[in-house]
Amino acid sequence: MSRGATDGAAPKGRSRRSFAGARPVMDDVARLAGVSKQTVSRVLNDSPAVRPETRDAVLAAMRTLGYHPSRSARSLASGRTRMLGVISFDAARYGPASILTAINTAAQEAGYLVSSIALDTADGDTLVRAVHTLSAEGADGVIAIAPQRWVGRALAEAQFDAPLMVLENDLGDDNSYVTADSRDGARQATEHLLALGHSTVWHLAGPTGWLSAERRAESWRATLEAAGAAVPEPLIGDWSADSGYELGRRLAGRPDVTAVFASNDQMALGVLRALHEAGRHVPGNVSVVGYDDIPEAAHLLPPLTTVRTDFAAIGRRSLRLLLARIDGAAEPRTDHVEPVRLVVRRSTGPAPRKR
Repeated sequence: MSRGATDGAAPKGRSRRSFAGARPVMDDVARLAGVSKQTVSRVLNDSPAVRPETRDAVLAAMRTLGYHPSRSARSLASGRTRMLGVISFDAARYGPASILTAINTAAQEAGYLVSSIALDTADGDTLVRAVHTLSAEGADGVIAIAPQRWVGRALAEAQFDAPLMVLENDLGDDNSYVTADSRDGARQATEHLLALGHSTVWHLAGPTGWLSAERRAESWRATLEAAGAAVPEPLIGDWSADSGYELGRRLAGRPDVTAVFASNDQMALGVLRALHEAGRHVPGNVSVVGYDDIPEAAHLLPPLTTVRTDFAAIGRRSLRLLLARIDGAAEPRTDHVEPVRLVVRRSTGPAPRKR
């Protein structure tokens, strides 16, 4: 077919009525626009090889016919499925759930669908099966919300046919990752309490093997040591308010405890209840700092001082970096550490005076 027939303008005098009775397809658009099916495909995928007047003719034909390109039509033209995979762990928690929501929203805005697999077992075989499932579905790229150390080890051994973006875990080599600055958040929380005159800060840590918990505990300890303060033995929770309550009861019975830093807001909530039941006033007797800044933190009694993590920004950033890798527009290794900030409310105050 000649170039004129391929890229020519649409013939006049044709109407939508000519194609009534069936859902229009790409061939119908090509006939109405007077171009080839390949030219329609190029228009759908924003190819620069199409002349502006031809592009306008194809788009006009699509509007006339009421044609909406299917995902499969775009895939055939571009070699992509326009689908992304997400593997998440402990997806019911506030942080992972917020990240997943942001990824879904940003993916839709970029014209992608998201296929999510939520795992709740520390099982490398299950993770590998999830990888294979997403590969079989033809995912153009995969985001792994991988907060636990074992997940990083399993991902490093898994074979991906598509670009991989990892949250929390640094797999090394050319695998990119995105994380929040947990170390700086713990530093801000601990320094805030020390600046209020507390001689030391007790810590409710997250569970062993969780990278954010380990980073916060390491930074809390380093901050106390740098200030010349005593370093109490950390208490290990499981992120739940129940564990915060049980550990908080142990702290509430100790008059030497005047400042507590919990590794997330749910555990801090449990601590607040334990202190209240023990008659320890917050912040008059004990100051409490949480982490994450969940939506309810500002409405607790008292409103909770906490470290704010912008989980939505982490989700959006991870998607942008992944799409850049899919498009070949990013360096093989692209890392990002999202800043955090302390939000001071009424659960912290000056250390009580010694009698």
